[in-house]
Amino acid sequence: MVPVKLYLDTSTDVCVLRLDGKEYTRPGRHDMSEKILEFIHDKLQENQADWPDISEITFFAGPGSFTGLRIGATIVNTLADQLQVPLFDQHGKQHQIILPDYGRPANISAPRK
Repeated sequence: MVPVKLYLDTSTDVCVLRLDGKEYTRPGRHDMSEKILEFIHDKLQENQADWPDISEITFFAGPGSFTGLRIGATIVNTLADQLQVPLFDQHGKQHQIILPDYGRPANISAPRK
């Protein structure tokens, strides 16, 4: 088992993944929630690694896309919890869980009555 440091940025229409400094990107506008785990897993395998090899996770928490940040935060929070690895924001601050920073109030539609 070789430890792998994972970095994820889902703040724009292009998902950025870094595994020990190697950078991978994929467009993610409409299918990110469906394809992001497969994308991460494929890139881990390309580097002869798997989920248990992740030793720490860094997430670009924002500002950025509301939906992209929610998806990314869900992924990294779940992985960090299940793999029992440290979780950091882009500033190097460690977190128990990452909350997205949208850079402004979330634009959420009011519920219909």
